[in-house]
Amino acid sequence: MPSVAIIGASTDRNKFGNKAVRAYVRQGWTVFPVNPNTVVVEGLRSYASITDIPGALDRASLYVPAKVGIGLLGAIKSKGVGELWVNPGAESDALLAEAARLGLTTVEACSILDIGTTP
Repeated sequence: MPSVAIIGASTDRNKFGNKAVRAYVRQGWTVFPVNPNTVVVEGLRSYASITDIPGALDRASLYVPAKVGIGLLGAIKSKGVGELWVNPGAESDALLAEAARLGLTTVEACSILDIGTTP
């Protein structure tokens, strides 16, 4: 079963950070919400940082503004994530350049659509 960290997971069911958690769970992924201000998202324990998640991760999916996300790239790199998905609204030239500099395998697209569902 593949695993994913949803960075910017939300308790607000109208936000994409929540829709992604639900979509990945429905598709059978092991989901790790990441939000330093939330304890539980959709019944799943939320982690303050991606580095707090035990074990390896196949994917991380960004749902935070680019100026926040760029500061998280070092932690994503240190976690050894297989793919970093930068969702619409989370991208910037600076973030993508830094991800490339760090050697992250980055996909700039909607990760919800990628797993075969719609937001």
